[in-house]
Amino acid sequence: MKKALITGITGQDGSYLAEFLLEKGYKVYGLTRRTSTQNFARISHIIHNPNLELISGDLIDQQSLSQTLKDSNPDEIYNLAAQSFVYASWRQPVLTGEVTAIGVTRMLEAMRSITPHAKFYQASSSEMFGKVRETPQNELTPFHPRSPYGVAKVYGHWITVNYRESYDLFAVSGILFNHESPRRGLEFVTRKIANAVARIKLGKQKYVELGNLDSKRDWGYAKDYVEAMWLILQQDKPQDYVVATGETHSVREFLKIACSKAGIDNWEAVFKHNPEHDRPAEVDLLRGNPQKIMKELGWKPTVSFEELVELMVKAELEKESL
Repeated sequence: MKKALITGITGQDGSYLAEFLLEKGYKVYGLTRRTSTQNFARISHIIHNPNLELISGDLIDQQSLSQTLKDSNPDEIYNLAAQSFVYASWRQPVLTGEVTAIGVTRMLEAMRSITPHAKFYQASSSEMFGKVRETPQNELTPFHPRSPYGVAKVYGHWITVNYRESYDLFAVSGILFNHESPRRGLEFVTRKIANAVARIKLGKQKYVELGNLDSKRDWGYAKDYVEAMWLILQQDKPQDYVVATGETHSVREFLKIACSKAGIDNWEAVFKHNPEHDRPAEVDLLRGNPQKIMKELGWKPTVSFEELVELMVKAELEKESL
């Protein structure tokens, strides 16, 4: 039985990845931070699976990571934990750096010392491209991050490359473009829109307050993207890959389709601009080039942009109707 360790198992990606690996017959270990109130909502349906074991630890505590690797001895390590909300990274830049950047080094150091045989996956982000130098963005596009989160992810990406080249570790990054689902946190714009239009349709609120509607993103379905993570670690040679749909859509498009799927005829009547949601430095356009992963690993997205929006809005209508 293969063994995998997932940091960030209680998040959107971690929960889908845990499901995916359990279905493939893995023994899955999940690293969770000890807090006064644990939020296991996203993994509540699998938490009693005998092949799932949660271990207390933290990316800012080196000893806990070393002990976790000793206890689990994984074949694969998926480092998905991070302070991952871009807006919050301006308010908590030091914490973001500690977890999202230096936390990667701590995990790699623990792996190098204790489980150098393991394969390591780092969750890199399209936010690293920031003020893009070319469109679409591929594995060789230069980085120009525009937030403390993006800067931290660049560090995490390059330290992974550095450990691969310095210590001959199987350490790789998947540069994932935006990927969403009904399990997305409410602070993220896609889930915020889906939840708001559902509540508006049900008469629970009047408006959805958003920042810049012109920002364009390459949006895919999180369930598709965790399969890409797994595929990247199944290769004989460690390589980094862009994971994306190759399409770009604006926040305005997301809002329009969401309103349509919720049965709201006039999206402009329910929209309010809130400058508090504007970023200090905006990332205007992200569009990935997934040709490498499609050609070499046979991966491709299965859910279209419109299907993704519909999926999220339906889930919110069901939740808010309870």
